Amino acid sequence: MTRNTSGRISREKRGPILLLGLDRVAKRNAFDLAMLEDLCLAYGEFERDDEARVALVHARGEHFTAGLDLADVATRFAAGWQIPEGGCDPWGVFGGPRVGKPVIVAAQGYCYTVGIELMLAADINLCASNTRFAQMEVQRGLLPFGGATLRLHQRAGWGNAMRWLLTGDPFDAHEAYRLGLVQEVVASEDLLPRALWLAERIAAQAPLGVRATLASARQALGEGEAAAAASLQPTVTRLMASEDASEGLRAMLERRPGDFKGR
Repeated sequence: MTRNTSGRISREKRGPILLLGLDRVAKRNAFDLAMLEDLCLAYGEFERDDEARVALVHARGEHFTAGLDLADVATRFAAGWQIPEGGCDPWGVFGGPRVGKPVIVAAQGYCYTVGIELMLAADINLCASNTRFAQMEVQRGLLPFGGATLRLHQRAGWGNAMRWLLTGDPFDAHEAYRLGLVQEVVASEDLLPRALWLAERIAAQAPLGVRATLASARQALGEGEAAAAASLQPTVTRLMASEDASEGLRAMLERRPGDFKGR
């Protein structure tokens, strides 16, 4: 296990899992510019680390995030903010590359604005039963610009999304579950252990197959079903020739878990 707590985002390796911790506790983990850029850099590190198979984004302290620290970031966003060199785009809307491996988010306490949008760009989300959500940009003379207008209606349906986007009203963990924003609601003390268990389940599978599954599903969302369908056979052909596919077959015949190397 390795740990790096420098900067706004802590990094901790637990085998194939990379834990990324929002770490601006004194400000309820509100995103200032330094925190935004450090998270992008952490995602970039995850993408380049062949040993890291799943990223788990969580938060230190009582709250996931109070949203954007507008006093700090407004000027830069008004001028046009860009993903820093070497980083990946955690929200998938700011023009930088996205990670091609699974990201799980585990939220508690306040999860406002950019935190919701981080979850919408992730692959699986869990939250504690005490989590409170709000997409409150319209109450500040703004619009959600981290992806909520693109994705929340895909998850929740048009009317459900507009109910919360157009009012900025807060909603609770059970409403987040109903909307499809989160896949599980658990007790606060169970949040990180449950998220880690899920990350470990994914990390135990064949990395090439996991990445290909994620890429195919994303292609279907972004380019349409026909484009994704056309890519299936070439992808299957490539995967069938991999060492992992051979190991998967041996594991099935020997009735044991696979020992996958990502090759």
